[in-house]
Amino acid sequence: MIEPQRFRDVMASFPSGVVVLTAFGEDGLPRGLTVSAFCAASLQPPLALACIDKTSNTLPAVQHTGGFTANILAAGREELARRMATKLTSKFDAIAWRRPTSPIGGPIFENDTSAYAVCTLRDTIEAGDHWILIGLVTEGDHRESVRPMIYSRRLYDAIEPGP
Repeated sequence: MIEPQRFRDVMASFPSGVVVLTAFGEDGLPRGLTVSAFCAASLQPPLALACIDKTSNTLPAVQHTGGFTANILAAGREELARRMATKLTSKFDAIAWRRPTSPIGGPIFENDTSAYAVCTLRDTIEAGDHWILIGLVTEGDHRESVRPMIYSRRLYDAIEPGP
């Protein structure tokens, strides 16, 4: 079996989008964490999947509300991505966000995303030290003019527009 550090290095070579998963806790307060494992799983029905660490403070909020919001971060939002990767309780201070239309899902970042998807939790699959969350996308939008951020080899970058 591959050593953990080598596995991290191998996986870090695969560029991914930067997503902040959000949900509301039982106390009604927002919770969130940065993830790099998020993708479409199906077009019909519209399903997305995300991976979340079993020790995440956001996981109980996802379970409580029965859903989550995937905020696909815009280029240049490295500070927000790093902040949401911490266990700070004040992560949402000074961040503009709004509630989704439905009671399922979490805060939608108003100024920091290139797109978002609100998902109703459909299934969870245990995968080692993580859970794979499969969500039915019930709401979403994108901003065509805002470039998404990518993460590769432990560096944040932007997808540059084509010719």
